[in-house]
Amino acid sequence: MAKTTQQLNNMVTQVRRDILRMVHAVNSGHPGGSLGCAEFLVALYQDIMDRKEGFDMDGRDEDIFFLSNGHISPVFYSVLARSGYFPISELATFRHINSRLQGHPTTHEGLPGVRIASGSLGQGMSVAIGAALAKKLNNDSHLVYSLHGDGELQEGQNWEAIMYASAYKVDNLISTIDLNGKQIDGPTDEVLPMGSIRAKFEAFGWDVLEIANGNDIDQVLSGMADAKSRSGKGKPVCVLLHTEMGNGVDYMMHTHAWHGKAPNDDQLELAMLQNKLEELSDY
Repeated sequence: MAKTTQQLNNMVTQVRRDILRMVHAVNSGHPGGSLGCAEFLVALYQDIMDRKEGFDMDGRDEDIFFLSNGHISPVFYSVLARSGYFPISELATFRHINSRLQGHPTTHEGLPGVRIASGSLGQGMSVAIGAALAKKLNNDSHLVYSLHGDGELQEGQNWEAIMYASAYKVDNLISTIDLNGKQIDGPTDEVLPMGSIRAKFEAFGWDVLEIANGNDIDQVLSGMADAKSRSGKGKPVCVLLHTEMGNGVDYMMHTHAWHGKAPNDDQLELAMLQNKLEELSDY
């Protein structure tokens, strides 16, 4: 049954709580980008993707997703757990030794929902294109979705893959770029200016659309519906998702400082107060 906007927003708040508690518990992880992508991933798994029951690595006869910027694993794990892939209680094992929930998603422990080990930035685009081509070979009409950081686009492998996708009309691929303008060392425009990312994707033959506020669930839903309607028309689709790093926690927003830093006890308490829910389901 489709969820209401309020139900989706409530899940976003719960996911934010998960992210903050997971990172705080081990004093390690990446809360900034995770918080910024909460709305997108909740919308993707709760509304946008056509998912089947259970999980298998082949992903036939369903839409599949690849997380390329794997350091935002806290939001990925939270959404996967709350979408039924594994027990929510397992979130308490984040970054523990021998846990299935490592700092970057891995495959060797067989965590449901994870199809590739991601962490070496720039590789997810190539993997997503390969999966999309496999679907075409299997006469599977479902879509492949992927998420990438804007700073990640500084890796050259992306652009070889982006060029390939348009050349071979990989039009069952929808790749989203998290445009928060920040990376670990500062603003992307100061670390390595990339100019217009939209113009670059268009020059490489992609169909590009933008979601002006990627932290508004309704805008994400309508924007991704637009993206889906553009698939199958000869071009891969790129969604430029404008987000705020650290969204939902006032002292984490408008700075790159929380890219990979955990809140202390007092900071966690303040963040929890800013993300209250009437019906909590904390792990």
